[in-house]
Amino acid sequence: MNTAVFLTGHSRGLGRAILDHYLAQDKVVVYGFSRNKLHLSHPNFQEWEVDFTNLADIEKKVGTIFSRVKADRYLLINNAGWIGEIKPVGKLKSQGMQAAIHLNLLAPMLLTNSFVDAFREVPGQKIICNLSSGAAYSPVSGWAAYCSSKAGLDMFAKVADEDLRPFGFRVFSIAPGKVDTAMQAEIREAKVEDFPSLERFKSYFQQGELADTKAVATQLAYVLSHPSEFPEVVQDVRRL
Repeated sequence: MNTAVFLTGHSRGLGRAILDHYLAQDKVVVYGFSRNKLHLSHPNFQEWEVDFTNLADIEKKVGTIFSRVKADRYLLINNAGWIGEIKPVGKLKSQGMQAAIHLNLLAPMLLTNSFVDAFREVPGQKIICNLSSGAAYSPVSGWAAYCSSKAGLDMFAKVADEDLRPFGFRVFSIAPGKVDTAMQAEIREAKVEDFPSLERFKSYFQQGELADTKAVATQLAYVLSHPSEFPEVVQDVRRL
């Protein structure tokens, strides 16, 4: 079975681990979209530089690519994300809030819509996976934009799954847990006056509680390869 994987945020962190996982599989071609190109030479990999805070850039570069690809199985993995400004409400800047909402919520919505438009009438397995977070259902002081955007992403996935199952699609919103990525490093650089949970997040790193990106990528891929085993839209890697 030939598989086409469309992956955002593939150049580092969990996205890079997901990319490496799929490139190690037979009959898989990965189409990567990220703010920074990886410049990786591989016969089954193509990439484009895309600014996911710029919705016009997404439509221009990504939408037309879907319609060119032919496979037996299609995966869209919306991995790109940003923690946003780590500040309490009242100190947030409008530009930062807009960027976080565009990247974490509107970009996956737009990509999903384009993906469905391209493959609605195409036979084969069609799966959409949004990378969510425990912050979607557990408020974290200082993370207003991130928590809100991930909560919105979960609900969008639920509605999309209702809309799309009759056309052969499955939609997931998967929280990967606490993963050892650049986002966690950015969180540890926050100011304690803006982020009351700073020491707790530092301790996750110091005590080795952050999950390895390769292990999480393997878990995600298992879910996407066995969708019938996971009937719920929202999943948490820690509970798999």
